[in-house]
Amino acid sequence: MKVTYPHMGLMNLSAKSLLKELGLEVVEPPPITERTLNLGVKHAPEFACLPLKINVGNYIEALEAGADTIIMAGGSGPCRFGYYGEVQKEILKDLDYDFEMITFEPFQGSWSNFLQQFKFIFKHLSWWNLWSAWKLAWTKCQLIDEATEYTNRMRGYAVKPKLVTEVYEVFLNRIEDIHEIEKLHSAIVEMKNQILDLKIDWQKEPLKVGIVGEIYVVLEPFTNLNLEKKLGEMGVVVNRSIYLSDWISEHLFSTSVDSEEHQKIEAAAEPYLEHFVGGHGLETIGRTVLYNQDDYDGVIQLAPFTCMPEIVAESILPKVSRELDMPVLSLTLDEHTGEAGYITRLEAFVDLLKRKQGLKTGGQVI
Repeated sequence: MKVTYPHMGLMNLSAKSLLKELGLEVVEPPPITERTLNLGVKHAPEFACLPLKINVGNYIEALEAGADTIIMAGGSGPCRFGYYGEVQKEILKDLDYDFEMITFEPFQGSWSNFLQQFKFIFKHLSWWNLWSAWKLAWTKCQLIDEATEYTNRMRGYAVKPKLVTEVYEVFLNRIEDIHEIEKLHSAIVEMKNQILDLKIDWQKEPLKVGIVGEIYVVLEPFTNLNLEKKLGEMGVVVNRSIYLSDWISEHLFSTSVDSEEHQKIEAAAEPYLEHFVGGHGLETIGRTVLYNQDDYDGVIQLAPFTCMPEIVAESILPKVSRELDMPVLSLTLDEHTGEAGYITRLEAFVDLLKRKQGLKTGGQVI
């Protein structure tokens, strides 16, 4: 069995670790490029959202490289993600690829269901093997998220933000080859110390921007054109509203939806949106309100073209922005998104935030 999976941000680091520790041969799709996107656009329905198209491109490139089994997550609710597996399977079958697709459906908070499904697929492995492999991959996932959050914050204070990016990228390259949990924790401590050794201006009052929206385009830098890195290297502190570990907790185990944090998000969203609309539409509204309460200067919403939950959220955000006096920039992403226009909009948004910050502090605005 030669297994593969779609890309979504840095998920490949944890996924590869899990599958290799389980003794499987992994054929990872090549990094997402224009070719990946073009393959997806060519073979997926025109009005399918961007993540589905890129996933199809990932699968074609992985099957061309020798993969014969595709692993992906399933879904439920109004978001079309729940149909991805079947739609993608039919597209690839029509293209005459020979493969098996294994879809992990949501487990609704039941660890026993999760483990039983895993055990059904990996019959030859002991429970201890499964647990050890999962524990290592889950630790990697959580530490990668922690490192990303730390990097996004520290770029805003660093005199040379690009050096923070370099330290972060070295950490990501190292973590792939670490197979002991203690060494993973040591690696992130080392990364943070290396960043603190850089020249940091703690007197600086950087702009703070929150990122909300549909999870795939929030996590995947190819689709959002490296938004976090671009803002960070403009000297902006960036806070992402969702990470892969959040998605796994919610999507596979349904634990975070009952958490105190999620109840806080729902309460914050309630004056504007009182019910679940699929995907992370409710969270987009709630997080925007919470960013305002935490004195963030602005919020950027990222959404694939035709994403229904984010369209609902986008229609509500102008009211939220107006009532809270919080600038919000909504960016819709698809295969036609051009980098030049995208950067222009980002720079204009940051200039607007700087001007607002200057007016707030009584300083001279140029």
